Amino acid sequence: MVELKTPAEIERMRVTGRFVAGVLAELRDRARIGVNLLELEAIVRERIRERGAVSCYWDYAPSFGRGPFRNTVCLSVNDAVLHGLPFDYALRDGDVLTMDLAVSIDGWVADSATTVIVGTPDPEDARLVRTTEDALAAAIAVARPGNTVGDISAAISTVARAAGYGVNTEFGGHGLGRSMHEDPHISNVGRPGRGFRLRPGLTIAIEPWFARTTDRIVTDPDGWTLRSADGSRTAHSEHTIAITQDGPQVLTSV
Repeated sequence: MVELKTPAEIERMRVTGRFVAGVLAELRDRARIGVNLLELEAIVRERIRERGAVSCYWDYAPSFGRGPFRNTVCLSVNDAVLHGLPFDYALRDGDVLTMDLAVSIDGWVADSATTVIVGTPDPEDARLVRTTEDALAAAIAVARPGNTVGDISAAISTVARAAGYGVNTEFGGHGLGRSMHEDPHISNVGRPGRGFRLRPGLTIAIEPWFARTTDRIVTDPDGWTLRSADGSRTAHSEHTIAITQDGPQVLTSV
């Protein structure tokens, strides 16, 4: 069931979104050569504690994971793209790091992800990251009342395919609000004009993610971390947005 939010509820989600954006901005600054992933996890735990927020990941146990998840941020390196478990790993020059964070404040959730390149970027990795960001921007641009979920999905896949990337359909965007995952599901592949029609009050997370040379993924032995099937580098960009009469509003920005 799709739940539409009131303007006041959207503003409460914006409070959470600004917190998520601020923490991710701090992690981007901290993600340098030699920094351990566990240090980044520790920072997130401390920021959540200071704010009195609640991690949406801690104790999360969906059917696709080997739960419960016992971390507060997903950190995915190089060929890992989704649900990466932080582990004892020091970042190296050229690493591609995706950071995905979802928290709840006063009962309202926001979810966002960003990919950074540590140290010296490989040009093809930088192109991949930019493409996920461009796909996210294109998807947000069509997230207006009267359009459909299919319009959002088609915008993502159009950008990806123009850049030469395949698109996986196993994991995508989603509604959110009082919980991390609500209806509707938002695939990264779709047809314009199809699917749920967008209405003011709908709040969704849009999250294009691509790998350089495959659209298939495999799961690590840890039961959580998803990697490109061929070991190629990956990237992921995500924002929580609200559909309003005046157009889309990004809630996960500082």
